[in-house]
Amino acid sequence: MTRRVAVTGLGVVDPFEELGSSAKSGEAAEAAGKSSALGFFNRVAAGESAVRLYTTEDIPRAISVPAVRCAGFSPEARLGRALAGMMERFAQLGFASARDAWADAGLGRPDRGPDPAAAGVAWGTALGGLMAFERGYRDFWQHGRERVSPMSVVLGMNNAAAAHISIQLGLGNSSLTYSVACASAASAIGEAFRQIRDGRADVMVAGGSDATLAYAVVRAWEALKVLAPGDEASAPGACRPFHPDRAGLVLGEGAAALVLEDWDHAVGRGATIYAELAGYGSNADHSHLVRPSEVGQVLALQAAMSDAELQPADVGYINVHGTATREGDPIEVAALRSVFGQHAAALPVSATKAAHGHMMGATGAVEALLTVLALHTDVLPPTAHLDTVDPACEGVRHIRGQALCRTGARAALSNSFAFGGSNAVLAFKAVQRR
Repeated sequence: MTRRVAVTGLGVVDPFEELGSSAKSGEAAEAAGKSSALGFFNRVAAGESAVRLYTTEDIPRAISVPAVRCAGFSPEARLGRALAGMMERFAQLGFASARDAWADAGLGRPDRGPDPAAAGVAWGTALGGLMAFERGYRDFWQHGRERVSPMSVVLGMNNAAAAHISIQLGLGNSSLTYSVACASAASAIGEAFRQIRDGRADVMVAGGSDATLAYAVVRAWEALKVLAPGDEASAPGACRPFHPDRAGLVLGEGAAALVLEDWDHAVGRGATIYAELAGYGSNADHSHLVRPSEVGQVLALQAAMSDAELQPADVGYINVHGTATREGDPIEVAALRSVFGQHAAALPVSATKAAHGHMMGATGAVEALLTVLALHTDVLPPTAHLDTVDPACEGVRHIRGQALCRTGARAALSNSFAFGGSNAVLAFKAVQRR
């Protein structure tokens, strides 16, 4: 007999947070974490942008691109110096968001926590601890050093974030890492959902983190010619999904986590339930490494809706993948038109990457968190900067300018469509209003 799955905790590293404003570790950090998810959501719902011009003084050529950097995140302040020193940035971001979600779920106290064997981790990352190895190359080739830090292996391993989360929170069930490009976090959340639904765990911490602003990563995306250009003045509006003038994606670093819990377990301990995670669809386009497939996206959407027992008319909002590429945006809208038919024109849709950028392996978790809060607050965030819709992207109800409030949306989807043709769609249902 399958079990219902509740979302009882939310945590995010807020890219809107100003430099130096991170809370101290301990109780102050937990208190700040509990409010950061809603604060982040409110700024995205207001149409604000966390994108700024990111510049470096790197040799041989400096970086200057629009990007999202969590400038206000101080690892030592949030985690303590000793713990922060054992982690690369993607793991620091990931553990901070997971700890905040755990505290938000009311599981911070040992006497309220689940049996360690019944609680686990499912984490997503596209890049893992790549920065540790990039730093090693710099040490060899730029600074003439003959060896790297003996911590390099444990800093750089892709499962470092999941490992630290399981160790620090005492989670003894499965601790798994998913690397599926920009569907990594959505896949991790979906697989954690299945773990609980099928009775293999009572509680799972699921999400993703990535530190995307490594020199080689930025240069690689530049070489692919899909990064949006911009200067200091234009950078905040550089990411423009569905706009006729869209010029590409904006890289961002970040992390988000959801605590998923067996419904009866959550109700039994009096937990706040933000939403129900009711369905998950995943598949592969099996056609092209970088060109998305309408057929593959249609099948993933239909699989998630079938899993959640949703009909097209039941879905009141979709947080779309919407990367602001010339090719990708119209294909996703075409998939939505195919799945939702006559309901598509009235279907509220937004691409929140316009506000928080593309956080690679973390994106699916950030967008899932925003989707959960959209249902919980009955506020549907807009696609920032979308004053005009490209005719090729018409056919759905793009949320433009202001958020849509009090729509009574009963269910929502969060789409993640990755390079390699890997698709993941999460389906959530509203359970309470505030």
